Amino acid sequence: MAVHKSLWASIKKTKFDNFVLAILGMILLGRFLPQVGVYRGVVDLDKISDVGVSLIFFFYGLKLSPDKLRSDLGNLRLHAVVQAATFVVFPLVVLVAMHLFSTPSTSLLWVGAFFMAALPSTVSSSVVMVSIAKGNIPAAIFNASISSLVGVFVTPLWMGLILTSGTMQMADMSGVVVKLICQVLVPVAVGMMLNRRWGKWAASHSKGLKLFDQSVILSIVYMSFSESFSKNLFSELSWVNLVVLFVGVVALFYLVYGLISIASKSLVFSREDRITALFCGSKKSLVHGTVMSSILFSGMGSLGIILLPIMVYHALQLVIVSFIAQRMSDEVD
Repeated sequence: MAVHKSLWASIKKTKFDNFVLAILGMILLGRFLPQVGVYRGVVDLDKISDVGVSLIFFFYGLKLSPDKLRSDLGNLRLHAVVQAATFVVFPLVVLVAMHLFSTPSTSLLWVGAFFMAALPSTVSSSVVMVSIAKGNIPAAIFNASISSLVGVFVTPLWMGLILTSGTMQMADMSGVVVKLICQVLVPVAVGMMLNRRWGKWAASHSKGLKLFDQSVILSIVYMSFSESFSKNLFSELSWVNLVVLFVGVVALFYLVYGLISIASKSLVFSREDRITALFCGSKKSLVHGTVMSSILFSGMGSLGIILLPIMVYHALQLVIVSFIAQRMSDEVD
């Protein structure tokens, strides 16, 4: 009886709120009803989400004063930690693991794992989670945006270490840069220009804007899993491989998350900066992964297996980080 009470107390302490449950619901919906998520007709969730992401950053821009943003851009130690975690720590950890555990039957899966590790951080979800946890939003926007730009060049360079065939046409990456500018930089800039006029309105409606942010995240989760299930990607590997991949992805996340936490404490970051470092430095972008894969792995028949690690990581990072963000938010409420 005492054990049951202790277990129940632990479950209540974890505080699985409606948003976390909604994310899990989107995963199940993507499994059993993927048609809406993959539909690209009149009602296109992909295009709707693109608009939602742009609006998210417009609203963030409304909350930011130019003076505040300029002061946060000078936080060089924070920026160095985030970018080093994204483009140095991640690839090195997976590269070592690949040499230790890769087998002929899992070689393509390991290529996909390294590809995932070499990708830039997410933009929208990183900033959303930092906002939920009450972290340094201007620094999150800066780091997420810079990560996307740096990844256009660094990701192909990392992949060149293990790819022995194929070409990498950097000019084809221009679409990623254009999308970043249109969906992130321009909306933020327009929002900042309107900060003096509408900034107070954005602050007073923060709860409603938070719900809007979460709705966009849910749509991204649903589309990600709908794509995975509709293409039968999971049928290409055995259950043992999938379990190992799942465990490995979770272990990778917590390893990098822990290293960033240690670095943040060693550098005596503020609570806000520590949250930004943790969330921006531990995320990987599915959007950039799908765009870059069509170039880096063109002509390969097993692209689905190569994309599987980033799809799994993308979904798991949203679930794990949303849980952590909600708990951090509750700590200061």
